[in-house]
Amino acid sequence: MMISPTLPAELKAALDARLQGFSRTDAAQRSQKISTTYRSGGGSGTIKSEADALAYALARMPATYAAVAASLNALTEIVPDLAPETLLDVGAGPGTASWAAAEAFPSLQDFTLLDANATLSRLALELARDSTRLADCRYLPGDAGGNLAEVSEADLVVASYVIGELAESDQRKLTETMWAKARHALVVIEPGTPAGYARILALRQQLIAAGAYVAAPCPHEKPCPLIAPDWCHFNQRLPRSQAHRQIKGAEVPFEDERFIYVALTRAPPVTRAARMLAPPDVGKAEITAKLCTEDGVELAKVARRDKAAYAGARRWRWGDAVPSES
Repeated sequence: MMISPTLPAELKAALDARLQGFSRTDAAQRSQKISTTYRSGGGSGTIKSEADALAYALARMPATYAAVAASLNALTEIVPDLAPETLLDVGAGPGTASWAAAEAFPSLQDFTLLDANATLSRLALELARDSTRLADCRYLPGDAGGNLAEVSEADLVVASYVIGELAESDQRKLTETMWAKARHALVVIEPGTPAGYARILALRQQLIAAGAYVAAPCPHEKPCPLIAPDWCHFNQRLPRSQAHRQIKGAEVPFEDERFIYVALTRAPPVTRAARMLAPPDVGKAEITAKLCTEDGVELAKVARRDKAAYAGARRWRWGDAVPSES
């Protein structure tokens, strides 16, 4: 079951309740500073007050949720039998990834969140307080680098927009520790920039060497076939609320979140699928799609005269898994 990229009703209601009387102008100024720091690979150190945390949640939670939801959808599509009962959310912030995981996996019963930012952890617990799934979540203080080693293993480990906050040597250590904590699967999401792609590529290579299998987005464990300046990333469109538009100073009613992810599993995926690496080019005579396949990057061409195949290809979207028979 694919989950929606929009915030769950419970989370949206909890956020809206905390935004009553909150100055949109003040929030816009705070969120702009915080977002700039995050996109450049900085940490959450700029989030020091309740107002900062709310501004961050309003500006970044919808897009982060959408990216995590898309990544988990890709995992469940390739590994449909995955039914984790325990989750570890590394660098959890306001708990965005935990909410997405709860939607993606009805089997989840136990949620552990880890983050060093006490302001964000307070907000996460407030938002989860009345949730039917997350009310009993555990939020452990401490940084992903040092404190993670003390945390119990979990069936599923998720880390969204966190590894970029660390030095390269610490990234390798964190990668090793997160994999050690993941009984069945690890999903890591980063900004869809060349730098974010490079971090995911390094983590992917490190864990394949440690015995991990790639469930998504790659249909193989081989080196990435893309050649610079090309890089792998995806896009998730999500609607913007009125408050979201005010915070962003935006007129358009939607936002496009560019992200890159990797979903790794202990067991090899039973099925493999090619991955759409860019929006397909729909021409008058044919549809051309750039695919990552087990044999490398291929340009798939579907002629209009092949009506059934063409109709199927018309539904292809950037980031989709494409079965080999397509």
